Amino acid sequence: MVRKAAKELSIKLDPAVKKYNVDLVPPTLHDMTTGDWERVLKFLEDDYGLRGLTFDYLVLKDLQDVLRKGEWKATITVWMDREIIKAEPGFVEASFGLAVDIGTTTCVGYLTDLGTGKVVNTESMMNPQVPYGEDVMSRITYAMSNPGGLETMQKAIIQGLNEIIERVVADIRKKGPNPGQVIDDLTIVFNTAMHHIFLGLNPEYIGRSPFIPAVQSSLDIKARDLGLRINPAAYIHVLPIEAGFVGADNVGVLIAEEPYNQDEKVLIIDIGTNGELLMGNRNKVCSTSCATGPAFEGAQIKFGMRAAPGTIETVEIDPKTREPRYKVIGKADWHTHIEKVDAKGLCGSAIIQVVAEMFMAGIVDKSGRFVMDLGTPRVRRDADGKPEYVLAWASETSIGQDITITQGDVRALQLAKGALYTGAKLMMKRLGITTLDRVILAGAFGSHIDREASMTLGLFPDCPIDKVYAVGNAAGDGSRMALLNRDKRREANERARWVEFVEIATDPAFEKEFMQAMHIPHMKDRFPNLKELLAKKGSTVEIKA
Repeated sequence: MVRKAAKELSIKLDPAVKKYNVDLVPPTLHDMTTGDWERVLKFLEDDYGLRGLTFDYLVLKDLQDVLRKGEWKATITVWMDREIIKAEPGFVEASFGLAVDIGTTTCVGYLTDLGTGKVVNTESMMNPQVPYGEDVMSRITYAMSNPGGLETMQKAIIQGLNEIIERVVADIRKKGPNPGQVIDDLTIVFNTAMHHIFLGLNPEYIGRSPFIPAVQSSLDIKARDLGLRINPAAYIHVLPIEAGFVGADNVGVLIAEEPYNQDEKVLIIDIGTNGELLMGNRNKVCSTSCATGPAFEGAQIKFGMRAAPGTIETVEIDPKTREPRYKVIGKADWHTHIEKVDAKGLCGSAIIQVVAEMFMAGIVDKSGRFVMDLGTPRVRRDADGKPEYVLAWASETSIGQDITITQGDVRALQLAKGALYTGAKLMMKRLGITTLDRVILAGAFGSHIDREASMTLGLFPDCPIDKVYAVGNAAGDGSRMALLNRDKRREANERARWVEFVEIATDPAFEKEFMQAMHIPHMKDRFPNLKELLAKKGSTVEIKA
């Protein structure tokens, strides 16, 4: 299940692609010295003030037939006031673009009406490159170690994106009389590794020090050059990247949330297989990338799985009895009120919540170690003598065995959350600040994790809980904004160069900070807001205030 719904955007409509109606006087013998091309260009200049336009060659080839089929009435599509990329007979109002967000694990496309800014349809899928590696480094390795590996992965993502395109325009094609391509503009964001693989650029050099990308600036590439099945004369606008491991997806988040226009000190976390962070305000914004690994998405967890029917997604544990209650996807109520639960495993949001609940209930301590003498059968040792907590008894599952949280699961989550916290802490030091005013959880995953559990676990430094909130797929929002407003493309290029990238792995304080951030919520930092929150929930665990 891929969950990346679009939200309403408030933005001035000024897309790169616009349609213009051309109504020509039928030519006579007196017009023999003026070609169809020249007549269209003169009309666009006289009526719309568009000067110096060029024609895409494929459009020029069809222009004569288009004008005569429409009885000298035509709709001309112009890109960036510079190039004619489509000519259609008659007057056609509808104009569509596609905003794309390619993640390491999932891909999503938002079909957007360029006239209204509304999302008409959304289609998503698992990234077809997953068989070649779960994370970016394994895919870079696949490209380096397998002859034709780069080409194989590029073909996979192009084919996958074409599938999204076919599905997203299917309903429009059924309604419209025009059998031609529906989409006239496409914007796309992704991390730097996905960026290079999509474009067929060698990713080897972003995988080793000093992590230099092939290109940082935005790109405009003809759809036909990449084999994408939209209007072949249309352009694919690739948003710029910031640094080796901070890609166009982070730039999408940047222009969507605009921390550079705000006074408050804000931390924006885009949580995924590769966690990307932005921090700052109008004075300065820093960015960094953290190798969180796939634990947040259910991988490396014994009973972890992707969100699907039967997956446990919400967990609560009574701090006195240590008894859990949980909800599974596809069932509306808590498991204690359902006769046939049929739980299969846990998704990433449930893993964060259950470990936070285990900490609040005293099942694990600050170091992440299990507390064994609690007098409950749910805390036990497995066949190898390692501690575990039984979340669901076998009778409640569809897999015929107990679903447990193991010491290894807790450790995997500590490593992932420790990387995020360390990135945030080192950026705070770079900016010379000690507190945050707001924390924004971005990404589809960020929308589904519990903010209280996130702060309890220590995904980020202390912050007033009412100032912690999710914004959904902000990278996708940025892609949509660039689709709907050409100034956002300029803004993306400017701000991608303005943001200061912080390489945390080479910071002398990294190892010490990471070790301290492994603790729940942290070894030394104070959490006054969290302490107040846990007190209200009846937890007796000690938190530094």
